[in-house]
Amino acid sequence: MILVPAIDVRAGKVVRLKQGRVQDEEVYGSDPTEAARRWEAEGARRLHLVDLDAAIERRPQTEVVEAVIRAVKIPVEAGGGLRSLEQAMRYREAGADRVIFGTAALSDPGVVQEALRRWPEAVAVAVDARRGRVSVAGWKEIASLRIGELAERVKSWGVQRIQYTDVSRDGTLRGPNISGVTELAKTVGLQISAAGGISSLEDLLRLRESSPFVDEAIVGKALYEGRFTLAEAEQALA
Repeated sequence: MILVPAIDVRAGKVVRLKQGRVQDEEVYGSDPTEAARRWEAEGARRLHLVDLDAAIERRPQTEVVEAVIRAVKIPVEAGGGLRSLEQAMRYREAGADRVIFGTAALSDPGVVQEALRRWPEAVAVAVDARRGRVSVAGWKEIASLRIGELAERVKSWGVQRIQYTDVSRDGTLRGPNISGVTELAKTVGLQISAAGGISSLEDLLRLRESSPFVDEAIVGKALYEGRFTLAEAEQALA
């Protein structure tokens, strides 16, 4: 399992939200490309980039996202409010290694299916959970669909990776939902990038042991607040 630093961008700044609430925003930098270069210099093997303006307000920060992708040599995955094939194509053309769809998997599945046809190994679907159900539209709405049902649905399309986030833990440093990610891994047997609540090296080790399908841990606040370093995480996971 590898650690993947998260870069969430809102109004051009590097931020972290608590449970997706904009009123609980904390700013950790004014230049997302600088954050990307920092994590690359510290040894990150991949970056997780999210456009919060696109996710929450449908106002994509396309140029900012493209600048971050081009700023580093390591793989960058880009998501957040990704609802059209054209936007996904722009990110891929800028060099994104992976594009992440969320709400579109429910509202416009044809977009995700066409992206899979074009880039079968470069498409992931975000499975954001709130009380066991799928959270959509920048985490402002809860769908009737259970997360396992969504995961099974996108698996049938050919999706090879899902990104699981427990919304209630995101940005809280309360620890990840181990039982939730373990159950999801058992249900679908897809590769999983896990996020939400990771606060310590012990949390990373617990995630690694939860399932062989959990091979990426996406970490934001714990890194920005110095709970541990990338080097410490690499050493612990080794």
